Amino acid sequence: MNLDQSASALQEIVLTLVVIAVAVAALEGFLYLVLVRWVKARLAIPLMLIAPAFVGLLLLILYPLLWELNVSFTNMSLRRFCAPDFPTAGLLTECKGESMFIGLDNYAKVFTEPVLQQAGFLQVLWQTVLWTVLNVTMHVAGGLGLALLLHRQMRGKGVYRALIVLPWAVPQIVALAVWRTELHGEFGMVNQLLGAVGITGPSWLTDPTWNFAAMVLVNVWLGIPFMMVILLGGLQSIPGDLYEAAQIDGASSRQSFRHITLPMIAPVLTPAIILGVVWTFNNFNVPFVLNQNELETSDTLVTGLFRAAFQYNRYGFAGAYAFAIFAVLLLFVIFYVRRSGALKSVHE
Repeated sequence: MNLDQSASALQEIVLTLVVIAVAVAALEGFLYLVLVRWVKARLAIPLMLIAPAFVGLLLLILYPLLWELNVSFTNMSLRRFCAPDFPTAGLLTECKGESMFIGLDNYAKVFTEPVLQQAGFLQVLWQTVLWTVLNVTMHVAGGLGLALLLHRQMRGKGVYRALIVLPWAVPQIVALAVWRTELHGEFGMVNQLLGAVGITGPSWLTDPTWNFAAMVLVNVWLGIPFMMVILLGGLQSIPGDLYEAAQIDGASSRQSFRHITLPMIAPVLTPAIILGVVWTFNNFNVPFVLNQNELETSDTLVTGLFRAAFQYNRYGFAGAYAFAIFAVLLLFVIFYVRRSGALKSVHE
């Protein structure tokens, strides 16, 4: 790209931003006239405040999703690298004299053909589910255990909190680069420490089983601090009078935990688990960085999506693959919310 093309691209970006700013200002003025002056709506101010965010979501999320949906019905690839003309020309778009529209073929291929070089969708889905269950279970158990410990009276509580939150505060890609170095089979610190106590360290980065275990261990180390902070806030919101009354009634610590602590932190725990599942399910950094040898037994749906799009250059297939992942997550969230009753208080 020469200087003239760069300057032209920059001008287009600036012009687009100016148009968006003018559109948002016009929308705010329209809402003010309609809601405040004419209708005098009670929610006029809140609606005006969320209007810019709505425009941003429309431009940054809704339009890319619709464009990706269009791509998923095409055979777009590196050889047929022509952007579908959504929304001006509909789905049926030609590229180099060939029709790109192939209907639902990509969605059928997601479930019938390998999404990686050999592994199919169901195998990668199973690996992703196992990865998510192990991580979220350890996140909740470890975070709750640390939160209970830090909720008690002790000296240096602030120092302990800062040290535990440190893995979460460090930029994730930096932490993963350090962990990949320390997990080296011959020169890594982990195997050297194991060798110091007479244990032969495994091949963390090359053995399929141990590579998956290394991914889980590192992600647990990264994710426990967040869950601890959330649950610690929930524990601090529980009135101490409840525990005193239970102690007077002769309840044991286990009974107090079961009948007071867990029900009282449930409103905090439910959204934390949902967020944890979605974030872990979509976690790209940990599986991609630690799986440097591209072991298909360590790939998840998200890393498989990345490889399909940017390593195998199957753009139309990757679009269908992305919506399949979205459908899996949507079904989980609906099922979990209905079973846990997370929105019951909202409806009541």
